[in-house]
Amino acid sequence: MSRRRKMFQCGHKGYGQICHRCLQEEVGENEKKEKKRSWHDSFAFDPIDLKSLPSHVVLKARNIINGLQDRRNYREFGGKRLRHNRLVISIPVTRNYRMLCFEEDGVLQPKEVLSHEDYNICKPGS
Repeated sequence: MSRRRKMFQCGHKGYGQICHRCLQEEVGENEKKEKKRSWHDSFAFDPIDLKSLPSHVVLKARNIINGLQDRRNYREFGGKRLRHNRLVISIPVTRNYRMLCFEEDGVLQPKEVLSHEDYNICKPGS
């Protein structure tokens, strides 16, 4: 006795009572939505705005921010003080992005992450 494949309302063919292909796609979409929602919610905990940056830059910037909050030295991240304003510290996040920090009472406060182009155009810290 052979079983016949039937046509589901969605247009897929298969055996059983429900279309498992559509069910699997629906579960995948829900996981993607949840992952995206948690990614957007994570920006609420950042001390500076990182929303406009690519995800790999956001992750590296958060790593640097956490290190600075743990009182690690900015030189461990390749940071340097600017020549024209010694209170401003530039830390490379990636090859194309820099984080500007200001020293206030001996504590580094991250202020913004700039693309290397924006960093070179403006005079940081002024």
